[in-house]
Amino acid sequence: MNPKVSIVVPIYNMEDYLERCLQSLFGQSLTDIEIIAVNDGSGDSSMEILQKYARHDSRLTIIDKANGGVSAARNDGVLAARGQYIGFVDPDDWVEESMYEQLYLAAFEENSDIAMCTYVREFGTHAKEKRFDMADKQTYRSDEVQEKLLRRLVGPLKEELASPENLDAWGTVWSKLYRAELLKNHMLKFMDLDIIGSNEDTLFNIHAFYYAKSFVFLNRPLYHYWRANTESITSTYNAALPYKFDRLYAAIQTFIAEKQLNDEYKTAFYNRICMNVVGLGLNIMSEGKPASFGKKLKALHTMLHGSRYNQSFKQFDISYCPFIWKAFFVCAKIKFSLAVYFMLTSINWMRIRNTGRTTVETGSNLASGNDYESRRIGNNADELLSPNGSKQNSV
Repeated sequence: MNPKVSIVVPIYNMEDYLERCLQSLFGQSLTDIEIIAVNDGSGDSSMEILQKYARHDSRLTIIDKANGGVSAARNDGVLAARGQYIGFVDPDDWVEESMYEQLYLAAFEENSDIAMCTYVREFGTHAKEKRFDMADKQTYRSDEVQEKLLRRLVGPLKEELASPENLDAWGTVWSKLYRAELLKNHMLKFMDLDIIGSNEDTLFNIHAFYYAKSFVFLNRPLYHYWRANTESITSTYNAALPYKFDRLYAAIQTFIAEKQLNDEYKTAFYNRICMNVVGLGLNIMSEGKPASFGKKLKALHTMLHGSRYNQSFKQFDISYCPFIWKAFFVCAKIKFSLAVYFMLTSINWMRIRNTGRTTVETGSNLASGNDYESRRIGNNADELLSPNGSKQNSV
């Protein structure tokens, strides 16, 4: 008999964190699960750790493969999954004991294609809960899934522009359970991060939510997202990131055109591009980039004068932004590169202060250890929140 839930864990050189992750999965109150660990060509002791756990618990299935990146590893895990529902966990994260029981029961009771919980960002010295200004439990059906959730995944509109830190709060895959038939019948796959550079979660969810007929949200922080991994938090400049983001944008734009979505989606998409100026700007400003002030300023100038950003900022409604972000986006809109430079310098300092780290992720934050893969490069604004995580996010 097939398990209720399959949990896919992509792994690349995660020996320092893997046991913590596995212990949280094997300790789940929902015992009818399988754990599919995809060893993505690890060169450390990750495989030995997996074999040790597999000897003591038959619920662990190991897929050992040559390194192909986190997207390929997740895709292989989905193909092997036998569960009614499929979840994803990153190997340096961990979950609450009742996470998959709560998500599965909610999905089963509501007959939902997708179930989602909230999460806590763990910085080692402190934690910040990602708070959502919603009821404890909320269900969306039929057109509501597309109108209220799919569009939000494409990009923000109106009042949503007031919180750049929430750009991709709904886009994570590790906070969700997916009906296996939804993923397999529509052959949904993660796109290679070597192509798009980032946000493979959001792109995957855009397709998943398009086909989903029902969605249930639990406003409970059940997932722990580890942000203090010194192996995955870097300040390395990624010269290819702007080109990869262009491919990401092209993929979203193609989706909007093929599905014949309305102008609201197009506006939301342009707003996403505008907000991503923060993350791409911080990539240029990263401490690891061996460039002078003049070269960094020129790179910002080139980015802001790009045709895609010109088109996007023409329709960007700055009036919804709070003062600090309004000042930033006004300068970006009028292409005042020098002001944008100094604001990004301040943003980087605030991120370091709020997270308690001397280095912060910019261009190559790792999902499963691969140095070309981004863990969550969006706009990086979430790290500007105070440690108590007082900002809230809503649909």
